[in-house]
Amino acid sequence: MKATVAIVDDEEHLREAVGEYLELQGFEVFTYRNAQAFREESVGKVIDVAILDVAMPGEDGLSLARFIRKTGGTGIIMATAAGRPIDRIVGLEIGADDYLVKPYELRELLARIKSVLRRVKAAPATAATPAPAAPEGRSLRFGALTLDLDARRLTDAGRGPIELTAMEFDLLQALATRPNRVLSRGQLQEFAHGRTVDESDRSIDIRVTRLRKKIEPDPEHPRFIKTVRGEGYVFVPSGA
Repeated sequence: MKATVAIVDDEEHLREAVGEYLELQGFEVFTYRNAQAFREESVGKVIDVAILDVAMPGEDGLSLARFIRKTGGTGIIMATAAGRPIDRIVGLEIGADDYLVKPYELRELLARIKSVLRRVKAAPATAATPAPAAPEGRSLRFGALTLDLDARRLTDAGRGPIELTAMEFDLLQALATRPNRVLSRGQLQEFAHGRTVDESDRSIDIRVTRLRKKIEPDPEHPRFIKTVRGEGYVFVPSGA
């Protein structure tokens, strides 16, 4: 079956151009002129990746991303205007998988879609859907948590499965498989997401904050993911 992509953007020419390009690349494409149209017309459709323009009239892309994140496992790519880093930060905070600055190159968009698809397809089932038994394979334990690298699942001995976005899992895996080693933001972007960024990029900080809220007994005083001032982060499996 073809992977499905939804484009939600109020610019008609952009929707048409991007949609035509992605169809030529083998995707099934749905286009929507705004968030309301998406809410009304996407009911019953399986959407693998949604590309959301942040600055749309009426309900904006960030609000729509919150709605999508609550209702399913769709991958989300935010399209933000140049010079608007706050949009990117908020998008990452609410669980977007990736972001692009408009205007973007179609080939770069294609690469981002494929990357998000790989992560989404491999992501574990959510807490609302019972997950199948994990196959035997590689797993890492720290505290009461078990990170199953093959099933891409994080489980707490007391709470059960912990829901992570695909990007959160990738980041935790990058840290946990390199214990007691200080990793810079750029290294974490490369190890977790396969691309390099300027060290001033703070998107990794946002994801670390989200991860700490899910895995740390006290996120304000982390035991496992520790900050090394001026350097980056280090994963301490002993929680010492």
